[in-house]
Amino acid sequence: MSDGEETGRMGTAISRKFQDKKFMWDGLSYEDGEKAAEAAEVFRKEGFEVEMLAEGDHHLIYTRRVSVVQSGKES
Repeated sequence: MSDGEETGRMGTAISRKFQDKKFMWDGLSYEDGEKAAEAAEVFRKEGFEVEMLAEGDHHLIYTRRVSVVQSGKES
């Protein structure tokens, strides 16, 4: 396990760093790469950055979305 990774009870990293950015696992293990790609596209359409990772016979999806905080006074 590399620095910056948190591992869940199933041994899958809950979070991983890709290009020095933290991504969170979506919690599912996809046996079919096409199903994983379809799920990844849904995340992309919702504004997430997506990284897919193959581990053995399974495909994992890691996502991240930066929330934008607007400065200014609330009325």
